[in-house]
Amino acid sequence: MIRYVESEWFLQTPQTLKQKRAILKRVLTRAGQKFNISIAEIGFQDKWQRALIGFAVVSESHNQAEKMADNVLVFLDSFPEWERGKTTMESL
Repeated sequence: MIRYVESEWFLQTPQTLKQKRAILKRVLTRAGQKFNISIAEIGFQDKWQRALIGFAVVSESHNQAEKMADNVLVFLDSFPEWERGKTTMESL
């Protein structure tokens, strides 16, 4: 079972793309290591206060994949540098 999540994020603090990338690198690296997932910025690379993040979770059951994806989103929500906007999920 594969669970794919795409979410839009709004960053309050960065004033440049360099600052945005530093925040994203720190957050995405931590999430990838903690949950052993594939995660990346997939959109709004040229916007310094927006990011589109995509990640995939692979699991043996639908429920387990859904639970892990929810845990990743809770972890990402815990960072004060940004807040989540629209989120879409898809199971394959």
